[in-house]
Amino acid sequence: MAMEEKDKKIKKIKKKKDTKSSPDISFKPSSAVKGLKFGGQIIVKSFTIRRARTLELLKLLSLPSSSSPSPPLLSTAAYLPTNFTILAHQAWHTLTLGLGTRKSKVVVFVFETEAMKTAVTAAEGGLWPSEIPLGEVNKKMIRNLKNWEMARFKFRKGCLTFYVYAVRNAGGEGFAAAEDLKVILQAVVALKDFMDHTAMLVMPHQKAINYASYPPFAMAH
Repeated sequence: MAMEEKDKKIKKIKKKKDTKSSPDISFKPSSAVKGLKFGGQIIVKSFTIRRARTLELLKLLSLPSSSSPSPPLLSTAAYLPTNFTILAHQAWHTLTLGLGTRKSKVVVFVFETEAMKTAVTAAEGGLWPSEIPLGEVNKKMIRNLKNWEMARFKFRKGCLTFYVYAVRNAGGEGFAAAEDLKVILQAVVALKDFMDHTAMLVMPHQKAINYASYPPFAMAH
């Protein structure tokens, strides 16, 4: 009896540790999960975001690039503000004498498998475009994933709001990419507020705009 009680205690402690080591995930059907929010800033819906490369996401989150042969975050797709969006936010803020928002949105999807990601982001036959207006994200990206479930996380970091979605097959148990999700969530939480997202103009693979006065990209000011 004493040994059985000891085994139960060990299992209980292990279960608590496992729970702490993984993100608190609550999945909902893609039709029911919360999407992007815009408040009263309707004009922001016309601003665009673009699919970023993995190295751009790592740089944005201040994460090191992997030295191992296999690239990191293979099942993750991230969408960042385009140059148009960044400059439009600044112009809108100026034209409205400070009343218009300067806040942009970053949307990150962590799929359970790389195959799921490829199914929606492939250049040919994929469900999602490489660039899309923010106002169409909810309908054409999130709601368009039939028979899949999502868990949503939202973080405000100064002038950038991060939306992170974990994506899995409907009716599944657990989340196979929990470690990648945990890395991303912890990285976003650790970020300091972005004071000026125009610094993102120097991100690699942005369409070139020559602003020599912009400092090198930094996560905190």
